[in-house]
Formats: sequence, structure tokens, C-alpha cells
Amino acid sequence: MNGPLAGIRVLDMTAALSGPVATQWLGDMGADVIKIEPPEGDSIRAMGPARSAGMGAMFLHTNRSKRSLVLDLKLPEGRDAVVRLARNADVLLTNTRPKALARLGLAYPQLKAVNESLIYVSIVGYGSGGPYADKPAYDDLIQAAAGIPSLHAAGDAARFAPIALADRVTGICAANAALGALFHRSRTGVGQHVEVPMFETIASLVLADHMAGLTFEPALGPPIFQRYVSIRKPFPTQDGSICLMVLTDKQWRTFFRTAGREAVMEDARFQTVASRTRNLEALYDVVSGILRERTTDEWVSLLEEADIPVARLETMESLMRNPHLVASGFFEPLQHPSEGAIRSMACPSKWSQTQPSSTRPTPRLGEHSREVLLEAGFSDGEVDALFRRGAARGVSQ
Repeated sequence: MNGPLAGIRVLDMTAALSGPVATQWLGDMGADVIKIEPPEGDSIRAMGPARSAGMGAMFLHTNRSKRSLVLDLKLPEGRDAVVRLARNADVLLTNTRPKALARLGLAYPQLKAVNESLIYVSIVGYGSGGPYADKPAYDDLIQAAAGIPSLHAAGDAARFAPIALADRVTGICAANAALGALFHRSRTGVGQHVEVPMFETIASLVLADHMAGLTFEPALGPPIFQRYVSIRKPFPTQDGSICLMVLTDKQWRTFFRTAGREAVMEDARFQTVASRTRNLEALYDVVSGILRERTTDEWVSLLEEADIPVARLETMESLMRNPHLVASGFFEPLQHPSEGAIRSMACPSKWSQTQPSSTRPTPRLGEHSREVLLEAGFSDGEVDALFRRGAARGVSQ
């Protein structure tokens, strides 16, 4: 493994989505990620289409670059195995509620006692110290708690973002937290506990755009950036839809000149950024009427030639053949050991020295149990005993 985290060992005690997103980023960067799963496996294994039980599409896209170790943490032997593994781990990530981990003897103070340099990253629903600290959290609940479904045009129904926004953003932030803590440890030798709360993470994301007038004391106006909420949407064309971003005075003049409507910029409502901001609905009504006059292909050609930022509205199907993604190597066809031919996605960032990439295919449940335990210093007899007791399991047991 030649990634920037080569030599770093991560214990992944997460399930579902936020934690696995975080640990896949670390695994792609070269860390040795050991995914500790219960006997029934991560719940997300069953989500989406699958060729084999427990190897669903969403799981495949969130758990590559990891090894799978099955431990039953309801049994003392399973919990003891985690403690032994933690002695030589660099990072442990968990998204189990803290009180449950404390009951299992796997909270930060208990593991710090065996490894003071351990970086322990807790993904929680709500930050400690607040009245919601012990509440369970899922993507839908956090989106609702942060007000995302309320951000819609008048008359539209409230709805969640159609991706697991809260889980995935929090997972990226948790990976970032682990990297920052690793850097700190590289300078000081000191480990630490880092709490990454979903609610606060997503609330900060939402309010950075929508606190608006409430930013100031006293308030300078109401919250919500209306362009994002009620106006921001693709424009219909003669035969489909198109998306464009016109911001500066120069861009607006160029757009209306390209459309043959230069006189629009003579309207006092549209002459400056401030006046356009005050009259966004009227402005976008004019734009919408203009864009209906030509086909999508015609507008893309005209606006690209005029250097106006424009994009086609893609679908999930059309993304599979998007010429840029295909040419840039975004899609990585691979032969999975158990699932056969699948389409994976490359790490999107480009590095000149330590390029992150998938280090191993998404594991079957317990595929590496014996291997990981032996590497951690368990004897053959101890591993056999764990399997006999049911504290550890593997694909062949």
C-alpha cells in the first residue's frame, strides 16, 4: 500500500453509512482498515440490488479498502478481542452511542488505558452536553432536525434530499477529523478523543447558507437565502432542461446579448447585483421564457461559446456514459472475487506522489477474521477457541 496513510491501522467499529464512508476514505488513502462486524453483519449489506446475500450495491460502494472481522461483542471474549486489537491500533472509529460502548467496556477512557496514543473518533447523533445527546440518529432524522425539508418553494411539499446527505457529509468530516488528529499526534505523540456530531455538522452546513439576516444582532432581516430555496432549479428548454449560472454584470450582459435580448439589461431591476438580488423572481421569469425558445443542444453550444457556465441535466443512467467521467477514468471496471464484474468509482482527487485508490475489494462478511486475529498476536489455539465459542466467525466457519 503506497497511499499517504500506509502503515496506519484503523479499527472500524461503524455500521450503516456515516462511519463506513469515513473509513473507506482512510482505506483508499492506504490505511489498513479492519471492519469489525457483528455476526449478522453491517445492516447496510442487505440494501440495494445484489448478486450474493450481504453484498448489496450500496455496501460495495462504501466498504472497499477494508478487511472484515466478525466479533460478537455480546460475549466477553469478543469484547476482549477488541481491546487487544486496540493496543496496536492508530485510529478507532465508531458510530455506536457512547453509553452503549461504555457498558461494553469499549469507551475512550477504557481503551486509552491500553493505548494512550489511540485516536478515538466518535460519530454521534447530537453533541455531548445538550439535551439530545442520547438520542438515536439516522440520515432522515438529522435532515429533519437541521431543517433541510423545510427549505422549499411555497406550495411545494417538504422532502428530504434524495441522497444520504447527513450520513455522507458527516462521514467525510469524521475522516477529516481523524486526519487532523493523526497529524497532531505525529507532532506530539499524543492521541485524543474526537466527537463528530451529525446534527451540529449538518446544522452548520445549512445555516452557513441560510442564517442570512439572523447572522446579525439585531437581525438585519429574516433567515433563508431565497435563491436557493424558491428559484434555484433547472430551466426548461424546447426539448428538456438546462442548468446555467450567471452571476456578474458581464455574464448577464453576455447572456442577454447571446440570446438576442440586450435590452433586458436596460431594465433598472436587472442592472446591478444588488438590484438583481432584489428582483430574482422577475429576472428568472425572463430567463425561463428565453430558454424555452431553443433546444438544449442549441443552448449548450451557444452558451459554451459565449463562456457562460452551463450544464446539461444528467440522469443516473446518462452519468454512466458521461464523456468526461469516462475519459477521466472515474469508472473502474473490476472483477470482484465473489461478485464478478462490477463497476466501481475511482478516488476523485488526483495526487502527484501518493495517489489514493482502492487497496482491496469490498470484503465478504468475516472474510479476514482468522487472518486479522493471527496478525494481532492471537495464537492458533486462541483463534480456534474464539471460533468455537462463537465470539469470532468467518466465511468458512
